[in-house]
Amino acid sequence: MTTHPESGGTPAAVPSFFEASSPPGQTGIKAWLLTHDHKRLALMYLWAVFFWLVLALLLGLALRVELMFIGETIMPAEIYNTVFTLHGVIMIFLFVIPAIPAIFGNFFLPIQIGADDVFFPRLNLFSWYLYMIGGAFAIVSLFTGDGFADTGWTFYVPFSVTTETNVSLTVTAAFILGMSSLLTGLNFVTTVHRMRVKNMGWMQVPLFTWSLYATAWVQILATPVVSITLVLVVLERFLNIGLFDPDRGGDPLLYQHLFWMYSHPAVYIMILPGMGVISEIIPVFSRKAIFGYKGIVVSSLAIAIAGSLVWAHHMYTSGMSDVSVFVFSLLTFIVAIPSAIKVFSWVSTMYKGSILMTPPLLLALIFIYLFSVGGLTGLVLGAAGTDIHVHDTQFVVAHFHFTMFGGTGFAFFAALHFWWPKMFGVMYHFGRAYLGASLAAIGFIFHYVPMFILGMQGMPRRYYDYLPQFETGNFLAGFGGFLLVFGIMLMFVNLWMSLIDRWRQPAEADPWGGTTLEWAVPSPPPVHNFLQEPRVLDYPYDFSEVLARAAAKDKKD
Repeated sequence: MTTHPESGGTPAAVPSFFEASSPPGQTGIKAWLLTHDHKRLALMYLWAVFFWLVLALLLGLALRVELMFIGETIMPAEIYNTVFTLHGVIMIFLFVIPAIPAIFGNFFLPIQIGADDVFFPRLNLFSWYLYMIGGAFAIVSLFTGDGFADTGWTFYVPFSVTTETNVSLTVTAAFILGMSSLLTGLNFVTTVHRMRVKNMGWMQVPLFTWSLYATAWVQILATPVVSITLVLVVLERFLNIGLFDPDRGGDPLLYQHLFWMYSHPAVYIMILPGMGVISEIIPVFSRKAIFGYKGIVVSSLAIAIAGSLVWAHHMYTSGMSDVSVFVFSLLTFIVAIPSAIKVFSWVSTMYKGSILMTPPLLLALIFIYLFSVGGLTGLVLGAAGTDIHVHDTQFVVAHFHFTMFGGTGFAFFAALHFWWPKMFGVMYHFGRAYLGASLAAIGFIFHYVPMFILGMQGMPRRYYDYLPQFETGNFLAGFGGFLLVFGIMLMFVNLWMSLIDRWRQPAEADPWGGTTLEWAVPSPPPVHNFLQEPRVLDYPYDFSEVLARAAAKDKKD
């Protein structure tokens, strides 16, 4: 444990943002519901995201229980369709896309660049309300009309414009959530450009902020496309104008192109912030400057750009021309290069580093493994020949979850354990954190590896029932699902227990020995973040002072 020289003393030395509201004078619940403070808004996102994540996990677990045995187990086919749609909508639009930027981005991006808040604090509050309204619409759609949408989170036409379930309200919820995401991205880009402390150059910006900056540009440029597409679905349902109906001159493939023009870049909206989290954790617990800082910065921007050009690799079987298939396949392989650069940099950083094993580092290592498997299996889907064999099978489900949940999900857990002491000023129990992370990782592998095999054997995804030869794989996947959810819940309970007075253990301002500016402020930070002008290092991951302080402490002891 070390203390950052600019930390300003112990947590008790200055009122934290918990104790002083912004705007001043607000008290009680109003101090939270009307707050302009980026840190309070981050915590409001945190509790909302916790709720949605737990709900989506339970829905996903219900799906796997249903599939553990042939025939009806706990729900009929119609309910199964709505449950997997609701699971997908919540996971994608209410957890995976917003979780890391909205919580950790809101909390730490301004601090990492030496600012006292985001550039548009009121817009930040408005984004939170849009997020909550979008979530409320998704819930309301369960209990109105003819029930929740049964289309899957992709809302593919023509089914989404002909089904009598409550697609319109669900699509509206996704539209509102997209607006929230876009405004958050706009706020981040403006904040980085306008509020960076004056002596911080671009090559002194921490990698987590760089990842959010690249993500924000994708949000700004891609989100309007899906917003327009969702509006078209609603218009088609109410006015029946034939945009996607071939009998009336429309084209159902038009929807797929428009949808994936956003939704594939959205994959990088989901994973880039997670990569930023890992880029912060690895050097801190290796006590070593990150290998290839500029390479990681460039690869973040390259992923943002190249990832926006590969949307049609979801459509190899739709009847595209061979030339189109070749071009999108080639681009898909190209986008793998910057991702590989990041993995190479993380592993190289650890090489000959002074490794300090902690729960955040364990979760970061799990992320690297699971994301690498997800990325490599993505190449199987990026190659047209192999993609056609496993298209729309359980293989795709496994790949998608390895990338998104093994990637973004475990990066989220790593970020929670890394920045929890800074956000709340308390330390959690390491033993329970290790146990929860290990159980979650083992459960994850038990859950999704059987799906790779099922997919290669030919079991389609989204099916309610299956042939007898698929039962063993589905049973094992269900067993792994229980282990995965139990491990995640154990991690959450452990973090929650750290806030209870009986187990409360105050955290130092810089418990890990970090070098970026969030470790230079007290834990938890005051309202305006910095007690004095922050000192910006020439290189944001220079650990020479950290190592010198550790050596001096050892000598003294």
